Amino acid sequence: MTRDAPPFDPELSVALEALGDEARKPFTRENLAARQKQDAAARPRPTVRDLQADGRFEVAELRVPAAPGEHDITLVSARPAGIAGPLPLLYYMHGGGMIAGNAWSVLPRLLREWALTLELAVVSVEYRLAPQAQYPGPVEDCYAGFVWVTEHAARLGIDADRIIIGGKSAGGGLAAALALLTRDRGGPTPIGQLLLCPMLDDRNNTFSGHQMAGLDTWDRTSNATAWQALLGDLYGAADLPPYAAPARATDLSKLPPAYIEVGSAETLRDEDVAYAQAIWQAGGQAELHVWPGAFHGFDTFAPQAALSQDARNARSHWLRRILTQSDASSGPAC
Repeated sequence: MTRDAPPFDPELSVALEALGDEARKPFTRENLAARQKQDAAARPRPTVRDLQADGRFEVAELRVPAAPGEHDITLVSARPAGIAGPLPLLYYMHGGGMIAGNAWSVLPRLLREWALTLELAVVSVEYRLAPQAQYPGPVEDCYAGFVWVTEHAARLGIDADRIIIGGKSAGGGLAAALALLTRDRGGPTPIGQLLLCPMLDDRNNTFSGHQMAGLDTWDRTSNATAWQALLGDLYGAADLPPYAAPARATDLSKLPPAYIEVGSAETLRDEDVAYAQAIWQAGGQAELHVWPGAFHGFDTFAPQAALSQDARNARSHWLRRILTQSDASSGPAC
């Protein structure tokens, strides 16, 4: 069986070449601490004032308790200024392989692309990173923040019955885990889950993982390093809970509608396609997009590429449709 990799989209290939070898340099156990410091120093971290964008958005940094007597979680809340009434909410978890990233850096793009056009509020979660915090720390941070947001919806000016959970890469995996947790713990219930190239399977042994080794911006070596950092002694366990790695779930019934996207030329392709199929087989609703020739994080590295624009449009259409359907279902009876 051939393991020749699918070709990269021509525009994306140019962008990838421009990034140089550094973009494909894998995370390893040996370089993880240094790479984390490098990422923290290099990644943009806008201030509240930056995010307010000359008064276009109302922004607040909130510190909420994970549980009585435990650490606090930072949530960054933002909404378009001057819009009265409770708004629907996108509760978002950033990417970074669970070993990098922050809640602030993703917000300018989320606000620009969705908050204004969809009249949508956004809360971004600063969950703890591995290996300093291992499973279940990060997902429990996301769950505690989500529960707090729903309980304080009136204070935040959001509609607790119209919350979509979402994230990219590691954040997509956390969003999928959060959907499972809220179902199994009896709520609160999101109306949709936006899973962008989600990191779902700790076993790291798919065809696409082997196929894209050394080629993708997030390859099999980086993926293994991240899962080992998150799981510690649980890495490789046969009975790993699905809240740690949603691909381990055996019951995907009664989940909110999912939007799942991935590139055809990326490491996580096969686990993401399999997750969509498992949702369908469980009688659920999933919209799957496999972008031809796309590598991991393609729209971040090449935002002006035609494929990146198509992906953003598809996400926006799904969000608008889910919000419209939820608004109609909550309206007055005829």
